[in-house]
Amino acid sequence: MLEFHRSYRELFQFFCNNTTIHGAIRLVCSQHNRMKTAFWAVLWLCTFGMMYWQFGLLFEEYFSYPVSLNINLNSDKLVFPAVTICTLNPYRYKEIKEELEELDRITEQTLFDLYKYNSSNTLVAHARLRRDLREPLPHPLQRLTVPAPPHSARRVRSATSSSVRDNNPQVNRKDWKIGFQLCNQNKSDCFYQTYSSGVDAVREWYRFHYINILSRRQDTSPSLEEDALGKFIFACRFNQVSCNEANYSHFHHPIYGNCYTFNDKNSSNLWMSSMPGVNNGLSLTLRTEQNDFIPLLSTVTGARVMVHGQDEPAFMDDGGFNLRPGVESSISMSKEAVDRLGGDYSDCTKNGSEVPVKNLYGSKYTQQVCIHSCFQQNMVKECGCAYIFYPLPPGMEFCDYRKHNSWGYCYYKLQDAFSSDRLGCFTKCRKPCSVTTYKLSAGYSRWPSVTSQDWVFQMLSRQNNYTIKNKRNGVAKVNIFFKELNYKTNSESPSVTMVTLLSNLGSQWSLWFGSSVLSVVEMAELIFDLLVITFLMLLRRFRSRYWSPGRGGRGAQEVASTPPSSLPSRFCPHPASPSSSPPGPAANPALSAPPPAYATLGPCPAPSGSAAAGSSAHPLGEP
Repeated sequence: MLEFHRSYRELFQFFCNNTTIHGAIRLVCSQHNRMKTAFWAVLWLCTFGMMYWQFGLLFEEYFSYPVSLNINLNSDKLVFPAVTICTLNPYRYKEIKEELEELDRITEQTLFDLYKYNSSNTLVAHARLRRDLREPLPHPLQRLTVPAPPHSARRVRSATSSSVRDNNPQVNRKDWKIGFQLCNQNKSDCFYQTYSSGVDAVREWYRFHYINILSRRQDTSPSLEEDALGKFIFACRFNQVSCNEANYSHFHHPIYGNCYTFNDKNSSNLWMSSMPGVNNGLSLTLRTEQNDFIPLLSTVTGARVMVHGQDEPAFMDDGGFNLRPGVESSISMSKEAVDRLGGDYSDCTKNGSEVPVKNLYGSKYTQQVCIHSCFQQNMVKECGCAYIFYPLPPGMEFCDYRKHNSWGYCYYKLQDAFSSDRLGCFTKCRKPCSVTTYKLSAGYSRWPSVTSQDWVFQMLSRQNNYTIKNKRNGVAKVNIFFKELNYKTNSESPSVTMVTLLSNLGSQWSLWFGSSVLSVVEMAELIFDLLVITFLMLLRRFRSRYWSPGRGGRGAQEVASTPPSSLPSRFCPHPASPSSSPPGPAANPALSAPPPAYATLGPCPAPSGSAAAGSSAHPLGEP
């Protein structure tokens, strides 16, 4: 049932005469002209190599998983995003004054020692009316001497700045910085957290101590009376309809204070925008007075606002921006969605289930959620307490140097490792495959105008039962709306699919050999036949050498050295005795002519009882 060619030559001749690959038959037709045979053989091998080189490039492109970016423009009703707005002041100063008294006293003394500034007029309570400090605060703020640069460095710096010395006159700067010292648990390692700007140093030092004070409060949220929406937001309208309590939720931020999120996932009905324009969005009138601000912590006036998705937390530090008092800010939005391919095409995740970081926010997975959760987990692991700006893990408590005296040292070391990605948070936290973003553009104008400010302030004061003292610095207005209902969707699709790959491979095969899929099967059959013939030839050679003792040189020597007596009787002819031979020539030729033994040519021994017959016998070689 299976027949194979007897030699390679016969196989190649059959293949070249019957294959559908172009050029192969020329190897047989030109066999009488060696020059043509060599030319076609070289040409055939070159095209074969070029084709498989192209195959390698095609497979390399396919396994690099390239993508094509598809941009679609859609127009439809849009769900209005969530808008979070904060007061920029965590607490009213009179409510937390007693807890900040010691810290304010130390800060006043530090400002006077370093900058000769008496801040008693800035703070609400005078320093001499306060009681003496019960205990000094740890990590005092101090002035640190900066070592002078080497002489060579000064010479190089002066040489490089000689051309601009006239335009930039020398400033008499102090050769010192200010900062505070942080040490580990056993005081074996310490470092100074220093700043070149005194304002930055005082704010960061004050904020560090404020975090410790805040962590001791049982309830970090203000009272319900201070949570009233009308205390901060004078007017709220969406699509020309007034807002109500079902349209917003409240949370408290340790730095940005009372924050209100409009149209979040907890709202009864999500807002829909059916028309673009400033009159079809969210309009807020805000109170921005700063009479009750914490003077050494809240150094910015106005409000902070952020636009985000309904199921995403508001990271006011990362994506928020400030609103200026006395100004109407008009913020136009355009929606943009990105859908990435996952798997081998990009390192994105659909829901964060495969990311090795626990989501502490209990919200939709975003990269920022993962990064903040990763830092908090490392904070708990390395420092033994949680940072108050991030959610509190179960069973843990916020950091306080009265309970964790070296948490500041641990935090700033961890923050440095986090910024340089030595913690691996940016590597672990993969970007989500589906992201919806809102691109914002803002315009500003003075509000209210000079001619209308009197009646506007009068109406706001009567409506909210609150006297606006600073007038223009006490109010701000913001309008947030869609610029257009067209939104862009950026989606990825595989650039090279399996169908594309097969099409490209077929094109290359047709270009170099002008053949089809059946020609590929013919090549596979040729390779299979080559392997079978090679195997059969090796098998024959092996059997001829080891399995056939009667063949080959060693078998001939063994037969030649075999004594005649050991050979079978059928190889030694014995003439029949005259008494037992029947007369007549009708004898069996098979019995009278046994096969000759070429290796034992010689007289066979005569059997016993027939000596007379043996004496008259002649050798086989004689006639």
